[in-house]
Amino acid sequence: MTLSPMDDYPIHQVAEVIRHVQTSDRNFYDRYYFNCHGPSADLPWLIIGLGVYPNLGVADCFAVVRHHDEHIVVRASRALGADRSDLRIGPFIIEIIEGLHRLRVALDRGHGDLAFDLVFDAAGPAVLEPRHFQRQIERVFFDTQRFVQTGTWRGALTVDGESFEVTGPDWRGNRDRSWGVRPVGEAEPPGRKADANVSGTFFWIYSVMRFADFSIVVVVQETETGERVMDDARRVWDDPDREPEWLGHVAHDISFVPGTRDVAAATLRFTRPTGVVTTVACRPQLANHLAFGTGYGLEPDWRHGMWQGELKVEDLHLKVSELDPTMKMFCVTDHLTQFVATIDDAAVSGDGLFEFAAIGPHEQYGFTDYTDTA
Repeated sequence: MTLSPMDDYPIHQVAEVIRHVQTSDRNFYDRYYFNCHGPSADLPWLIIGLGVYPNLGVADCFAVVRHHDEHIVVRASRALGADRSDLRIGPFIIEIIEGLHRLRVALDRGHGDLAFDLVFDAAGPAVLEPRHFQRQIERVFFDTQRFVQTGTWRGALTVDGESFEVTGPDWRGNRDRSWGVRPVGEAEPPGRKADANVSGTFFWIYSVMRFADFSIVVVVQETETGERVMDDARRVWDDPDREPEWLGHVAHDISFVPGTRDVAAATLRFTRPTGVVTTVACRPQLANHLAFGTGYGLEPDWRHGMWQGELKVEDLHLKVSELDPTMKMFCVTDHLTQFVATIDDAAVSGDGLFEFAAIGPHEQYGFTDYTDTA
């Protein structure tokens, strides 16, 4: 059993050193997510992730940027050591300058067509979302906790040889931290699920909308029939002294690009038991198909938590117009989106993230198989 510098802090939760988590489930993970966008969809739409997998002995990370028709990825993986405060993986680093307020993310030059050195400054408080729990047959499939936070960015970004000066408040985004159990790494044997007719539907909406003095955070997960696994919409005020406000149960109306499952537009409605309704019109501006090349399960040779050796760094440069349209139906897509919310009898405009997936059959939208389209 090995100690690390973190063991000198009074933060232990179980009778183990910090490097060991309570469960031995191989799927336990601990992850950072960031996104960064400028004031226009003509500018890069950047997404960064870093995950630690204590029971697999792996840490890995990625950065993926969408700029015009370019889809650029840099990814890295290393053996996980004892020191959980070591957040460098090859050319990537995350630095916690001031917890819950200011963080730095950087990717050194010389590893593909992407590099950056950026600081995230929080615009509002970090807020916990509802616990995400789902069981399939007897196995816990999801058991995760996450917090989310909006903010501004400053620093330098280079994409495909073009340099951008990133200066808040024009460059904005959100970040989250999540941890717990969810499927990672190589696929496990299906076991009883192979004969149990378990639906593989994953219908998912996750949206973080930034307005002048508040944000709205929405999370929805549904089964094939529309039964809710997750259903939450909250207004988070920039003022940390104001409690987040539950906006009500979520209803959605998605318009798809014909012949695809790509989102063309969406309307979200949040209804309280009192009958008060908040409506948000969502207009996607730019799609980042973040699952291509980053480890979310499309490629069998690179998945989150997969052992790649002591250290491995790779880069990819693809054309968005050439991405396999069928494979796009099996992944989550992060849309840079403009929002108009009708709330408190007034219309307000904002922007931010609309993350969406409609994987598998879904009754509301008439999907009966995995590859049929709108």
